[in-house]
Amino acid sequence: MRRFRVAIVGTGGIAAIHAENLAKLDGRADIVAAADPDEERLADFCERWSVPARYRDLPELLGNERVDLVHLCTPPGVHKEQALTCLAAGVNVLCEKPPALSLADMDEIAAAEHAGGARFATVFQHRFGSAAANLRRLLGTGALGRPLVAVCNTLWYRPADYFTAPWRGTWGHEGGGPTMGHGIHQFDLLLSVLGEWSELTAVAARQDRPTETEDLSCALVRFANGAVATVINSLLSPRETSYLRFDCERATVELEHLYGYNDGNWTVTPAPEEEGVLTDWAKGALGHASGHAAQFDAVFAALEAGEALPVTTAHARDTLELVAATYASAFSGQPVRRGEIASDSPHYRRMEGAGPPWPLPSSHAQRQEAGT
Repeated sequence: MRRFRVAIVGTGGIAAIHAENLAKLDGRADIVAAADPDEERLADFCERWSVPARYRDLPELLGNERVDLVHLCTPPGVHKEQALTCLAAGVNVLCEKPPALSLADMDEIAAAEHAGGARFATVFQHRFGSAAANLRRLLGTGALGRPLVAVCNTLWYRPADYFTAPWRGTWGHEGGGPTMGHGIHQFDLLLSVLGEWSELTAVAARQDRPTETEDLSCALVRFANGAVATVINSLLSPRETSYLRFDCERATVELEHLYGYNDGNWTVTPAPEEEGVLTDWAKGALGHASGHAAQFDAVFAALEAGEALPVTTAHARDTLELVAATYASAFSGQPVRRGEIASDSPHYRRMEGAGPPWPLPSSHAQRQEAGT
């Protein structure tokens, strides 16, 4: 198998997860360079992971290194510009979620990808566990019958001091609250299972946390195949869980985990007289947990085959469109159909559109007055 040359841009906590999971792939890739404006953080990362070359910024790295893939592990507010820089240089990109702050930014990335030939992918690692693939297989064959009802809950807890980082909880740097930055993993998996959504009705609120954005959203989503799902994204839930449930004609399939799953996190409950579903489930290729390593392996396989990288720009855009529709519906009080948020919509260029129906918290208002 080909061995790939990888660069890491941004060397904070998520970069360590990337490095750790790259190391699990038995020499599939080498981290040959890293970039970060914080010299101390960069030095610590490079020493810990034996990275031979270090740079203060992405252009300097690209000007001096030959790499097959850049991992963007930076805050969301800089993803688009960094992705465009890589794609213009003909370098493939694997970007942490969310890949962009708006549908407009995502469309710019897709246009640059199409024009330059290099490929772009987003880290949505929950798609890649073998049990999720098994569920998609059984729905595709009809073994579970039609999907009817689904639940997708991201009930997490983030205390107020989590938002002391200046980019967190802001529209301009994070693009949204738990809908954009936390629950997105769960409902991306939901979309990968149920396919195209058709209409959404939502509410969002800032219940407690000192943010510009929501700390809670709830949506009712109808899918093209007729299934209906509830989606809750919360940062207010002391008993944390990530929970998905798919009620189909012949069985209920459930997943409960927190930040990653293995086969043991899944439960299959057949409908009466449908015990054959358990046999069908057991026939699947199980045994692989979700996680960054699983997606990285799929990305390198695609690079070697010259194929589009998973998760593609089109798939990531579908997920971002659900985010934008959640905000558009919540702030307008109206349902939003898929494809309705076009370039003339205020939610196309900024997730919050004309703004949420709650005032800025005092700390954020003071920062805006100071121009920071």
